[in-house]
Amino acid sequence: MDKLGERVTIAMDGPAGSGKSTVARRVAEKLGLLYLDSGAMYRAVTVLAIQHKTQTNIDKLIELVKACEIAFDDNGKKIFLNSSNISDQIRTPEVNRLVADIAKVPEIRKEIVRHQQKIGAGGGIIAEGRDLTTVVFPHADFKIYLDASVQERAKRRFTELQSQNVDTTLDSVEDEIRTRDEKDTSREHSPLRAAEDAIQVDTTGKSIDEVVDFIVGIVAD
Repeated sequence: MDKLGERVTIAMDGPAGSGKSTVARRVAEKLGLLYLDSGAMYRAVTVLAIQHKTQTNIDKLIELVKACEIAFDDNGKKIFLNSSNISDQIRTPEVNRLVADIAKVPEIRKEIVRHQQKIGAGGGIIAEGRDLTTVVFPHADFKIYLDASVQERAKRRFTELQSQNVDTTLDSVEDEIRTRDEKDTSREHSPLRAAEDAIQVDTTGKSIDEVVDFIVGIVAD
């Protein structure tokens, strides 16, 4: 608990569907920390690209990103792009297909990372994404890498999309996750990988509560 008194910083990475968002949010609630969903920020930029039809006009998109405002409310449960609530829009299949290509653009990553570091400068935060332990917060007090099998992650994402009445199939979601994994791990800038000093947690077959309690136990030890 000593580190909590020092305004702890917890960084969490992992592939799509590994449970990062849900786990990080619940850990934040239990420990009284600010929750930062970095992936949602890249999804917001993807929504921005779709809105302005700049998916392939990267120079124009970079200009839009530099000028846009991305904000969270309800401790990360809601995300706003230029004051508009896009919490549902960021989880659509179209965004799922495009986000990895947009997130790999160095100039866009630079802008988002700068914003993330500004938010986390004072500590008291748990931030999750794909380069939090290696790039954004390399000196975090605790580094966690969550993972799960592709099949498990696809089932989770499919269930989530069904709850939002999104028309898709389990096979389609699994294909999208495999494609996303390949793009995330092979991109030139800030590829997804586990930091050498990260605690690796396989969430396959584990409940959210089990994973949350494990991480809380590590931090509170």
